[in-house]
Amino acid sequence: MEPECHQVCYAVKDAMDVLFSSSSGVQIAAVLKTMKQYLGQGGISTTLREREEFSRIHFSPFLRCLIAKVIPDRLELLTLEQQELLESFFLEGPPDQTFLVLLDCIMCTEPSFCLMKIVGILENFLCKGRLAALMWEVCQQQAQVTSPLLQETLLSKIVCLPDHLSNKLHEENLSAFYPQNYFPLLGREIVFVLQKISEALRDGKNCSISFVSQVLGKVCLQGRREEVLSVVLPRLTAFTQLDCIWQRMCWRLVESVPDRWMEAVVSGFVQMAPGAVVLCRLLGNLVMKNKKAQFVLTQKMLLLQYGYKTTVLQSLLGYLALDSSRRPLLMQVLKELLETWGSSSAVKHSPIEQQLYISKAILICLCHLKEEELESHKQELLSYLMAGVQCHLDSNLLQVRRLGMIVAEGISSCISLDGSCLKFQYEEDEQSRELLSLLTPAVQTVNPQPPKNGTDSRLCHTSGAASPVDMEVRPTAQDLESDSELDSDDELVPYDMSEDKELKKTKAPVYIRDCIEVLTGSEDVEKLEATLGVLKGLILKNQAMTKEVSVELVKVLLHLEDKSNLECFTELRHGAMVAVTVTDPISVSQYLSAQFYSMNYSLRQRMDILDVLAIAAQELSQPKAPSSQGPAVQTLSKQVKSDPDSGISKDWKKIVQERIESKTRRFAKGASRPDPEPIPNRYNSVAGYFFFPLIRNFDRPLATFDLLGDDRLVLGRLLHTLGILIYCALHTMVAAQMGKALLELVWSLRFHTDPYVRQSLLFCISTTLLSVPSERLLTDMADELLEMQSWLADVAEKDPDVDCRKLSLQSLLLMENLKKKINPDSPV
Repeated sequence: MEPECHQVCYAVKDAMDVLFSSSSGVQIAAVLKTMKQYLGQGGISTTLREREEFSRIHFSPFLRCLIAKVIPDRLELLTLEQQELLESFFLEGPPDQTFLVLLDCIMCTEPSFCLMKIVGILENFLCKGRLAALMWEVCQQQAQVTSPLLQETLLSKIVCLPDHLSNKLHEENLSAFYPQNYFPLLGREIVFVLQKISEALRDGKNCSISFVSQVLGKVCLQGRREEVLSVVLPRLTAFTQLDCIWQRMCWRLVESVPDRWMEAVVSGFVQMAPGAVVLCRLLGNLVMKNKKAQFVLTQKMLLLQYGYKTTVLQSLLGYLALDSSRRPLLMQVLKELLETWGSSSAVKHSPIEQQLYISKAILICLCHLKEEELESHKQELLSYLMAGVQCHLDSNLLQVRRLGMIVAEGISSCISLDGSCLKFQYEEDEQSRELLSLLTPAVQTVNPQPPKNGTDSRLCHTSGAASPVDMEVRPTAQDLESDSELDSDDELVPYDMSEDKELKKTKAPVYIRDCIEVLTGSEDVEKLEATLGVLKGLILKNQAMTKEVSVELVKVLLHLEDKSNLECFTELRHGAMVAVTVTDPISVSQYLSAQFYSMNYSLRQRMDILDVLAIAAQELSQPKAPSSQGPAVQTLSKQVKSDPDSGISKDWKKIVQERIESKTRRFAKGASRPDPEPIPNRYNSVAGYFFFPLIRNFDRPLATFDLLGDDRLVLGRLLHTLGILIYCALHTMVAAQMGKALLELVWSLRFHTDPYVRQSLLFCISTTLLSVPSERLLTDMADELLEMQSWLADVAEKDPDVDCRKLSLQSLLLMENLKKKINPDSPV
């Protein structure tokens, strides 16, 4: 060992002996001033070699001695100036050793004054920018030989500092160590270190940026990406705008992030960068250099995740499109997106949110393609278009079909350069308008230079030309006078024509049989319209006559077509069919149920049958009391009761008693109105005729109709109708039999691939639980309910459709309420 090293060792040993044994503040302060020289301050009596030896070997033990003896036992012996001298060792010495010593001592110290003093020193350490000095020192060491273990320790302590302090201090933790305060500070320190690296590179010095990359990566991975990047990204965006050194530094910063943390950093940059141009400056060609970054940008963020905003998609795909070397990736991404979009399995099992996300990504990709790229890949895009349109239009969900139409229109408009493109009819809303707008590239606005002399040159006019204000035509006094004469008629009160009806030449039929003749043989449009307009009223008015021809009438209405495009044709026809079914429920329901499974009916007619049966059942299950007085009689009686000047004389005692009753306030009184008269439920006796014929033949395919095959939409509507029919049978005798049959049907179809069918099955379960008496459910159907509960729990956890998961949770809740209703003392 060299003599200088021996001298430093002896000096440190003597100083520590004094600190351990002395009770004099003057003597302790003298030792501190002497040792301060080994930090390069307080004197020039030490050599560079001695200072390096002290910093490398003796600094950490000396700090531990200060913490162990001076701070807890002798701090009150020092003046404020001497305490600042003591604290300067922590704020001016090697930052890496200081940071590790402070944190280690905090973890080992019990709650006390000494602990809070060390925490205060660490807080001051952060506020003085020593964290940036620490990272800068490691960056300088990385250019030479350094210890990987020390770097890993520093990295872990820096990133996890809020966790360490909160676990140690609990409610006594300082606000500087709260995550919402610490990580923005760490972001500012990272920017400061990057500035130091930029200055060093300009001066030709060697330094490394990898430690800063590791800090950034680990912070983003641990969920504090937003706090740090919200500080770092705006600075990088400004610095890289005009400085090529900063651009290369930023590229190197992201490239040096380890692969295990690359996803968190790259996805954070994409989400928070303000546009594709800025993202290009920040990432460079990272997607071509790093396989993990390429997987994240071209696969995970587009095909495996779907929670990002539209602006994020535009930034990501714009980044791939803005450089010629990255454009092949854009075409590759588009093909993979179209392959997923055109997959029938993906359309059936993917959530609607993910399908919307993929549709947006496809339209954004299309808007970035050039004409030569579209021309060279025209046949591939056309094949993807045909497959995607087919599987989307086959879906039972309206939103899925509309997404398919919009994307198909976008693809067709891009590949059909001659203007002959697909055009669908769908209801436009905010979502569809947003999707169509994605076909136009987002234009980044640039603030123009302010016009000289405070005026815009585009608004300047020559001296000989008249300004727009001068050329404006102003009304003359004569025009104003003539206008006032014409406006004098505005004071007339217009006639009330709200109840006027259009006079028609054709007289409407007054008998049901005449209506049937018109509907079957007449081609007169006005006569047909008049007949449909009065048919429902005639049915309800002449119920006896309607029952004689009910089946014939509903047959005519079921096959009636709107050949003349009559106004409200669908509503009038539908209302008449419902009225016939309500008037003669047994005969009509038997006929309609039989026709539902017959051949040579269109899907529209089968859907009409289901709608009519469902609405008729609802009307039958909601009986209304007949009114004993007509509207005119009721109005007249109100007027007589409310008019004090009427000619009806009253006994004066009765008048006084009525006034006393009206002014008297009673807190307890009998029934103010009589109980409603019980009226039988008309659906009770006919529920079986509605329900059982419909559920009987669902598994028998016909030549033109296959519920278990391609006609999934009708199957879903059938199940939904059955759910309505059993719900209308609430409190009826046949409800238990209907519920048992419906649960068996649900169990046989529980693994159906179509989400709409699964939603209808879950709806049937809910209506069964609400309609069947709870005692019958738990006695006659206990085994079915147990199996159903297990299946519902699996659906609530694993089903890809959001609505299915919600409906299954509702059914599970109904089951739990049912158990508590039967046995209130049983635990849930």
